Amino acid sequence: MAETRIETPAAPRPSRLRRAWDSDFVWSFRHSPVAVVSFVVVMLMMLGALFAPLIAPHDPFNPATLNLMNGFTPPGQANQFTGEFFLLGTDDQGRDVFSTILYGMQISLFVGLSAVLLAMVIGVALGLMAGYLGGWTETIIMRVADVQLTFPAILVAMLIFGIAKGITPPEHRDAMAIWVLILAIGLSDWVQFARVVRGATLVEKNKEYVQAARLIGRRPFSIMLRHILPNVLNPVLVIATISLALAIIAEATLSFLGVGAPPTKPSLGTLIRIGQEFMFSGEWWILFFPAATLLALALSINLLGDWLRDALNPRLR
Repeated sequence: MAETRIETPAAPRPSRLRRAWDSDFVWSFRHSPVAVVSFVVVMLMMLGALFAPLIAPHDPFNPATLNLMNGFTPPGQANQFTGEFFLLGTDDQGRDVFSTILYGMQISLFVGLSAVLLAMVIGVALGLMAGYLGGWTETIIMRVADVQLTFPAILVAMLIFGIAKGITPPEHRDAMAIWVLILAIGLSDWVQFARVVRGATLVEKNKEYVQAARLIGRRPFSIMLRHILPNVLNPVLVIATISLALAIIAEATLSFLGVGAPPTKPSLGTLIRIGQEFMFSGEWWILFFPAATLLALALSINLLGDWLRDALNPRLR
């Protein structure tokens, strides 16, 4: 008597979204309360800055909407002259502090993200060339990096900012100030990317897949871009996340010193510089809330970078 086989239906293949949800990376994120809270804080701040014109109760940089009678209104109170309510109070010009923070974060985040992107492009390109080509190329690039590391990054940024602003025509300085600031911070922060990418490239270029690419006639530029670069991106992402917080702080420092964002487009650093003038006269909120926002933003990004470093480290899996 022939045996009858009962075939069990194959289990349905999980969807791509389900596979991503169950991956080690997302599992590590879901089980890290610090990473989740930091991510939520960063996203709320980025969304607040992005949609500032829709969220902000006032346009703090439109002189037509300002009323000097609203000046120095304490937080959570209505102005005794106009009756207007301000959640975080107002500054000396009657500008709503909550609105200035939202608009100030736009400048700080834009400068930080753009500067990190510029530093990453320069550092990764130079690191790949130094690690793969070697010889005089590596010597020149790494000696320049070593020389730059002997100076504090903020001094390098101030030097680049001063030179770039000096060669800019006076009538265009305010309009170009943000781009000059991005250039200064980006050129002062490429060294970390170059050193890490060079070290990773030295390891990758001796592996079999790179040697196979050479044997089939791939050019060095193609090997660096299509084969080595995807395998050195993990540490680059970690450095970029941490560098974003440092770039935002560098921008705030330069603006606080008066060599950063112009007064017409104040960032968080400019708001802190304005607030410190009234710190000892009792109007503490003008300084406190922009400073607390900058601290929360930089701390959250740093904590995300720490988690990302651990999550992408294969030795900790």
